Amino acid sequence: MPKSSLININSNRNKFIAQSFFLAAAVGIADTSTVLPLIIDFFDGDEVLVGILSSLMKGGAIIMQLWTAFKAQENGIVLKSLRKVFIFRFLTWFSVGLSILLFAGFSNIIILTLISIFLFLFSFSAGVGVIYYQEILGKSFTKDYRGKAIAYKQIASGIAGILSGGISGLILENFSKPNSFAYIFLISGLIMAIGFIIFWNFKEPKKNETSIKEKNFGLFLKNAGKIYKNDKTLQIQIISRFLSYGLFLIFPFIILHAKNKLGIDGKDIGFIISLQMAGAVLGNFLWGYLAAKNRNKCVILISFLFSIIAILTTFIATNIYYFYVIYFIAGAAIDGYRLAFSNLILIIAPSEKRPVYVAVQNNLSSIGLFFAIPGGIILKSFNFNILAIITLTVLFLGLIISFKLKKQ
Repeated sequence: MPKSSLININSNRNKFIAQSFFLAAAVGIADTSTVLPLIIDFFDGDEVLVGILSSLMKGGAIIMQLWTAFKAQENGIVLKSLRKVFIFRFLTWFSVGLSILLFAGFSNIIILTLISIFLFLFSFSAGVGVIYYQEILGKSFTKDYRGKAIAYKQIASGIAGILSGGISGLILENFSKPNSFAYIFLISGLIMAIGFIIFWNFKEPKKNETSIKEKNFGLFLKNAGKIYKNDKTLQIQIISRFLSYGLFLIFPFIILHAKNKLGIDGKDIGFIISLQMAGAVLGNFLWGYLAAKNRNKCVILISFLFSIIAILTTFIATNIYYFYVIYFIAGAAIDGYRLAFSNLILIIAPSEKRPVYVAVQNNLSSIGLFFAIPGGIILKSFNFNILAIITLTVLFLGLIISFKLKKQ
């Protein structure tokens, strides 16, 4: 089958969207911004551990990206390698639930250690998978078609997230702790597997414009550094994306702030998860419209404004409805960042260097995914309002820097 016949085909787009739906549903059931902090709190973990594990879930993926890009740049086909990642991710996620189920009542330290290890491995493996995944998307869809496909994918993911909030609420309300926490990971693991199976037979076009792999990884890193140094557009994108992660300084702790200030139950948690995803769904109608017109810069600017509004709202949050608004707006902003930066890097990267560009942007900017660690330290040392002020400062700086982004 000629390569051209595998570009922009609807069956690939549908598999891409469906896999994203089931992955989002699975991860949403054990949401890192709501459910995971409550699990850690139940097993006597503190704010710093919440920050570490939240960061592991988001940032562990960056560790393997440059190495994977080094290996992948000369490969015309990468789906076989991605399938191995799918299997590993399912096993590590499912093992979190088994660890809670087997060791509950025995030792909180053992449970927290096992949760940390398996979540790190789950996120760590994503660093391998994201390079292959982005490579497949980059060569399977043109930029306009891809922008719409990403928007559809994020709408589907948002709908999945809304449903996952209901599932989380039902599990937390109908099963006692800590068994309910175990069931959350076991059930979501099976849902995750469905999405991986759907993507298994994605029709991947072979890339002919490959690069000859450097003799060693050190030389590859040196060349990657030259790419960053010589590409001003890439530099601005990386700084902007890094500062967008400033939201995660405070985001994992908003649910604990609501718990301590108002008291919340399983139904509230489920509804908050659903509202966050509802914000993502509705936001993606706007993001998809703008991305289809190559206005990715506009998406990023609006997302920064939404993030700032969400954090400002925490200062006046006197009842649960304010927190509903916060998570709704933040959900839209997070998906806006995700869509625009994912599309921009694929637009500016030469096809033969696409894995390297993706890895360089992700590795440098994704240091910001660890913002929850200093966020936890700041919260423990001072208070929530001080943390909110620092977060706003970072986001305002990101907004200013983002005006320098190149229009695409």
